[in-house]
Amino acid sequence: MFLEQIRERAELLQKARFFFQERGVIEVDCHMLQPTPAIDANIDVIEGEALSGVTGYLHTSPEYQMKWLLSQGCGEIFYLGHVFRKGDFGERHQPEFSMAEWYRIGISLDEMIEETLTFLFLFLPQRTIQRLSYKEAFLLYAKIDPLQISLAELQAKVLSLGGGEWDVPTSLQFLFSHSVEPHLGRDCVTILSDFPPWEGALARVIDGVALRFEIFWNGIELANGYHELRDGLEMRTRFEKENRRRREENKAPYPLPEELLSSMASFPDCCGVSVGFDRLLLLRSGKRSLTEVIATSVRWGHSVPCQMP
Repeated sequence: MFLEQIRERAELLQKARFFFQERGVIEVDCHMLQPTPAIDANIDVIEGEALSGVTGYLHTSPEYQMKWLLSQGCGEIFYLGHVFRKGDFGERHQPEFSMAEWYRIGISLDEMIEETLTFLFLFLPQRTIQRLSYKEAFLLYAKIDPLQISLAELQAKVLSLGGGEWDVPTSLQFLFSHSVEPHLGRDCVTILSDFPPWEGALARVIDGVALRFEIFWNGIELANGYHELRDGLEMRTRFEKENRRRREENKAPYPLPEELLSSMASFPDCCGVSVGFDRLLLLRSGKRSLTEVIATSVRWGHSVPCQMP
């Protein structure tokens, strides 16, 4: 059984690589240890002393490196390898896991969604597609309008579920994880799109809508994609905002990726997406925990449920 698991994983990795090779997308080998980490208030980075007196960070995604490569004119690229998240541990989370991430130049977000579904269906059975906007998902499952509800009403809803008196973005993230996400992708594949600007991450925002999508299967997020932001000044603003949120949550801010920011002037119009490869294998196998589908998975200890700040 153990050997079968190793062989199957190897075959599925080959299958994923062939998917990209057929489309002329080039594999890139990104360094896992970086001088600047991805800046996200909700994601913490594993860090250590890379050189004497110099901090290094294990990447949470190859995103910054890949975007720099795109700005250098490398063309369409993909990464299939390991990434790291500090403090992530549970049935669906590991401090180290495998991710597929790729970028396609000159295509629309809808075209990227279709290609991502094609990739997912290489490993999972075909299912009916359900498409919901961010607002529609909240109306359907949380019974609120996330774009109209007052902060007082939102906080009351969050407190009733055991949360805290947080701002609108944090409160909605908590409510999404507790009241919306578990319902997504049940007996179908759910595509969530039309996010509000504060959920845009590094996606373009047009007419108050972030050009971002997520794909869910059995309540599990499998994919997160953007029509990529190209404005270096706006990107800097968003990084600084995330660092302010980190300070407010008593977390250390991270250094800005100046090399990436300076390269935005030549960054192409493109869409990008990341897919949790181990989660794909988890759903394919019908198992409950990632430790059951990663042969060399480290048993760090007992699962600790993730909680919002």
